[in-house]
Amino acid sequence: MVDRLANSEANTRRISIVENCFGAAGQPLTIPGRVLIGEGVLTKLCRKKPKARQFFLFNDILVYGNIVIQKKKYNKQHIIPLENVTIDSIQDEGDLRNGWLIKTPTKSFAVYAATATEKSEWMNHINKCVSDLLSKSGKTPSNEHAAVWVPDSEATVCMRCQKAKFTPVNRRHHCRKCGFVVCGPCSEKRFLLPSQSSKPVRICDFCYDLLSSGELTACQSTRSDSYSQSPKSSLNDASDDDEDEDSSD
Repeated sequence: MVDRLANSEANTRRISIVENCFGAAGQPLTIPGRVLIGEGVLTKLCRKKPKARQFFLFNDILVYGNIVIQKKKYNKQHIIPLENVTIDSIQDEGDLRNGWLIKTPTKSFAVYAATATEKSEWMNHINKCVSDLLSKSGKTPSNEHAAVWVPDSEATVCMRCQKAKFTPVNRRHHCRKCGFVVCGPCSEKRFLLPSQSSKPVRICDFCYDLLSSGELTACQSTRSDSYSQSPKSSLNDASDDDEDEDSSD
């Protein structure tokens, strides 16, 4: 099916429409052999609250962006190579239902579909695309992935020292290794995580000590289901006053 669609006019036209929706700021998406498998709105669990994002699944990449005008204009385009993706289902919790994790070496996050059927279809299609890519390339699935950030609202005090209370002055920060919400004094150090950045990134003291001693995986967060304990925020909140992808903390 995918091979048959690859060179079809309908597929080329659909991909061109997606490119135009992202405008000049988006990267070109049309390449030989690329097929648009499906698209839809998913709720992405961002740092401060859940937000609606437009997702496009291709046979080799996953693309998402902010919704400016539904089906007409999107911005802040993100492109994720599917070869690096693994996905895991997560349990329903309050308003956040029908969710799964999208994990990559550079970034990991949770998304939620409107229905259980939609969730199943997304996960099945993503897994099929990843499986086909790995089969063709002969590569093995990635066993390294970035930690999923714990949402800000899950932590009123630093998750490391358990003492510092967060206020407008005492800001929250995120460790890039474990994903925990930590205070400034507990995350003053930086460490080079090549899969995430070419420059040293903020990590908590606990992870720094383990990384420095060579225990590279020991400090990975064990709270793989942290988003299932997520804040009971309204999924209909469409404001976009923060953007976790651009946050330096």
